[in-house]
Amino acid sequence: MRTPRRGSAYDQAEAAFKSATTKPVDVMKPKASTPPEGKELVSIRLDRAVLEHFQDDGPGWQERINEVLRKAAGLESE
Repeated sequence: MRTPRRGSAYDQAEAAFKSATTKPVDVMKPKASTPPEGKELVSIRLDRAVLEHFQDDGPGWQERINEVLRKAAGLESE
């Protein structure tokens, strides 16, 4: 069996193979901060009757639920 010479085409091929199969290191990007009064997507479980109550008035039911929660929390309306 022949031993490949260093600096040869073998070394170049091996370097090319490693660069093609090595996972690049992910650079951590800082998370974008959410504005203090921005909306945030959450998952919440509500009683079916509560959900139907707000949905009966049509589109905008999520905003209506948010308004009721803001009042219950003692926060001023936007």
